[in-house]
Amino acid sequence: MEIVRNNIIPFKGYKAINLFGILFVRDDAVIGSVDINNESIHTAQMKEMLYVLFYLWYVIEWLVRLVQYRNARTAYRNIGFEREAYTNQRNMGYLQGRGRYAWWKYLKGGAE
Repeated sequence: MEIVRNNIIPFKGYKAINLFGILFVRDDAVIGSVDINNESIHTAQMKEMLYVLFYLWYVIEWLVRLVQYRNARTAYRNIGFEREAYTNQRNMGYLQGRGRYAWWKYLKGGAE
C-alpha cells in the first residue's frame, strides 16, 4: 500500500484517509500494522466495487445507518465495509483468504 505523508490530507483531527487505494497520513500521525491492514481491507473492497461504486455505496449506506441509529459515529461503525475492516484488522493473514464481496455478510447485525 502506498503511503503519502503530508499536512493537508486528511484534515486536522484525522490521522489517515484511504483514497483510491492510496493512504494519506498526517505527518504527525502514528500508524501501525493494524491500521495498514484495516486500510488494505478497504482497498480490496474498493477494487472489487470498481472504486466509484465503493464510494457511492459507502455514502448511501452511511445515510441509511444515520437515519437508523441517529448518531454519526454509530452509523459509521455499522457500515458493512467498516464492520468487515474493524472485525479483521488484527488478522494479518485475512486478505489472503478473503473471498470476494466478504463485506456483504457484515451488512446485517446490531449497532457497535
